[in-house]
Amino acid sequence: MKVLVRGSTYLRWVYLLLGAALVLAFILVDSALVALLDDLDLHYVLTAILICLVVITPPAVLGLLPAVREVEGIAVESLLGVHFEERPLGPARTWAQRRRTAAWFLLHLAAGGLVGVITTLVFGLGAVLLAAPFRSPGRHDLLPDLSYEVTGRWTDLWMPLAALLGVVAVFLLSAAIGALLAYAAPRLLGPTPAERIELLERRTATLAERNRLARELHDSVGHALSLVTIQAAAARRVLATDPEFAETALAAMETSARAALADLDHVLGLLRDDRRPGSQTAPQATLGNLTRLVESTRAGGITVEVNRTGDLDQLPAAVSREAYRIVQEGLTNAIRHAGRPAGDLTVDLSINLGSSGLLLEMTNPVSGASDHSGGGRGLAGIRERVAVLRGTVEAGLVADHWRLAVTLPVAVTTKG
Repeated sequence: MKVLVRGSTYLRWVYLLLGAALVLAFILVDSALVALLDDLDLHYVLTAILICLVVITPPAVLGLLPAVREVEGIAVESLLGVHFEERPLGPARTWAQRRRTAAWFLLHLAAGGLVGVITTLVFGLGAVLLAAPFRSPGRHDLLPDLSYEVTGRWTDLWMPLAALLGVVAVFLLSAAIGALLAYAAPRLLGPTPAERIELLERRTATLAERNRLARELHDSVGHALSLVTIQAAAARRVLATDPEFAETALAAMETSARAALADLDHVLGLLRDDRRPGSQTAPQATLGNLTRLVESTRAGGITVEVNRTGDLDQLPAAVSREAYRIVQEGLTNAIRHAGRPAGDLTVDLSINLGSSGLLLEMTNPVSGASDHSGGGRGLAGIRERVAVLRGTVEAGLVADHWRLAVTLPVAVTTKG
């Protein structure tokens, strides 16, 4: 990484040195061409056009350099307070960006030159006009072809007033040109509509992937930690009176922790950008792993009654994975929010695969207040998973039971 950064810095210096060399070369060429045009007996309009072309060509060519966009972006953000969608603003990568950068560079130089010339004239002549009332009466030269007259009366005050108004006008003009440049900078240096759509698509894809990985971590690791907490509490309560059950709970804790580590390794593997050839992540769990999930939950003293109908092996792999996570999160919510000890908690789980799709239904009694009460992402994560598969979710209290019902429309596949 350091090598890449160092290489980028060297390349930037090369661009800057090349740009400086081009500027010097164009200044010399411009001077020679302007002198040549003065010696030629051409029409004054044609001469003016040729001089403009000679003056405009160097910055236009310099503005095509990729690094100019990056340097101008830094200047615009620092001086005009403009913030671009692309942060930081990088070098021009396409010819469309280079052409717009060259146009901005010309506008920048023209605005700076205009303000510079006007400022020099106003402050130079303003200093003379401010001191004019104190000079001896008579006519005095202001410029070679422009003079002013001092009368020695109060009417001479128009000259210092004109100087002050000129200074105010310069500040107003500078502010107006600055506002114009701040308006034009994002449109010339920023991304085009097509590039903006591409940037938005990349950001949306990144956010969607981050959200998916966060949901995987919440559902898998969160469930495992909830089980470990319940199992540790159960083992501590019966450690002296029922060592055999305590040993079973400790073994279940080990199994849950290993499963959490496997899921964590899977998600971290997806996050790595340097996936080496041959490196693999653990496969994601499906409904084929439901028995292990139920047994680990029962090891914490929770009663889980499972009713399965239909050949779940016919489910598409993507649907089976999402259904497993939904069941896992449903069990986690029951553990955390039922508001009763694990030994008194019974969860009824129904999985039915039929012609109308896959139906997942979970019910558990709810009483009292949970130690883990509060807002969470569990139900929102379930809704997100179901929305991707175009299913429906029903969740809420029915009498004194919490009911979660998920329907996933799916066409089963026949393996053979």
